[in-house]
Amino acid sequence: MIEENVILVNENDEPIGLMPKLEAHEKGVLHRAFSVFVFNEKNELMLQQRALDKYHTPGLWTNTCCSHQRDGESNIVAGRRRLQEEMGFVTALEETTSFVYKSPFENGLTEHEYDHVLIGYYDGEPNINPEEVADWKWMSLNDIKADIKLHPELYTSWFKIIFDKFYEFINVSK
Repeated sequence: MIEENVILVNENDEPIGLMPKLEAHEKGVLHRAFSVFVFNEKNELMLQQRALDKYHTPGLWTNTCCSHQRDGESNIVAGRRRLQEEMGFVTALEETTSFVYKSPFENGLTEHEYDHVLIGYYDGEPNINPEEVADWKWMSLNDIKADIKLHPELYTSWFKIIFDKFYEFINVSK
């Protein structure tokens, strides 16, 4: 399988080139990404536990799905594509905010992303892809907030950043 490229961007999210995903994470260069947050009618967030054999942050809990846009792909199209690939369903998504973060991992890789936060709604059960996702659950935002405080090591760095800094954007109600 050919490794996908990520879109390198500057601090204004303007594309400046492409690079293989692993190389971008090895070098810690800024690239475009997205994080999807799907809520149900009870305003609970669908969390996923990353597959145990992922190349970084295996087994950690995080938002519904996240990944990288392909060259020429909009944030919404990319989010819907990855939602289908990881969680086995598609729903309408809306862009809410974006931010830059940098997070080094113990394995020497670094996430340095211009991350676009997308929100959607869904009331069914996912059909998870076991190569991407180990488990999933619905949780209220208050329960997530309390659990992150008690067990921060169980969550991905980007999820904790989004949850802390952008709570007002993800704390939605129908």
